[in-house]
Amino acid sequence: MAKGYWIAHVDVNDPEGYKAYVAANAAAFAKYGARFLVRAGQSQQKEGGLRSRHVVLEFKDYETALACYESPEYRQATALRQKASVTDLVVIEGYDGPQPGRA
Repeated sequence: MAKGYWIAHVDVNDPEGYKAYVAANAAAFAKYGARFLVRAGQSQQKEGGLRSRHVVLEFKDYETALACYESPEYRQATALRQKASVTDLVVIEGYDGPQPGRA
C-alpha cells in the first residue's frame, strides 16, 4: 500500500505565532503517526516560484494523511498556522509502482 504525504510550502510572517502552531500540531502528528522527511532545512530554488520553508510529512497511507488533516486536533493547529503564515499544502498519495531502470 502506498504511503500518504503532506507537502507544504510556507512563508512565516509571525515567527512567535508559528512556534505556537508547531507546538499545537504535535498532538495530531503523534496521533496519526506522522514522520517528518523534510522540515525547513537548506534548499536552493532551481525553477519556478516557491515559498521560503518546505515541509514533507509521511503517513502510513493516504487515508491516514487525510484523516490527520481533517482531525479536530489539526483543525485547532490550522487556526494558529493561518494567523502566522501563508501556506500551500497538498495531501498526496505516494507511488509504489515500477521505477526507471529497475526490474
